[in-house]
Amino acid sequence: MKLTSLTLAAALFGGAALAGEVGPKEVAFTEDGAIEASLTGTAGDAANGAIIMGTKSKGNCVACHEITALADVPFHGEVGPLMDGAGDRWTEAELRGLVANAKMTFEGTMMPAFYKMDGFIRPGDAYTGKAPTEALTPILTAQEIEDVVAFLVTLKDE
Repeated sequence: MKLTSLTLAAALFGGAALAGEVGPKEVAFTEDGAIEASLTGTAGDAANGAIIMGTKSKGNCVACHEITALADVPFHGEVGPLMDGAGDRWTEAELRGLVANAKMTFEGTMMPAFYKMDGFIRPGDAYTGKAPTEALTPILTAQEIEDVVAFLVTLKDE
């Protein structure tokens, strides 16, 4: 019950459910789209990050990216760049920014913003007849972003 109350509070008050957690509307991006500070103040869990990246209902990063470390997850995509060596190509802050909202770094990217609540273009009622009117919640939580980043920084060139 307590978790449900926190989730409801997060939805009602802009996403900052826990003290010290940066809500989606309070994220500070650098000029280049990086996020220097942790969104939670808690270290990410790389093992959980790997699970999130391969889970369809969460990050589903493998739908667009090939990730050799996740070879056991089927159906890797070829739309986005190969994630092998991501920990060498980008800093932790850059990776955090890319996962939270890659459009802050690469304006025309097709990559979804995983930690954003507004500014979306929604299909109208004429398209589906079921256009939502309520506020959207982020695809990933702040801690899930930190977990994915923790996994990505482990992906080094060999």
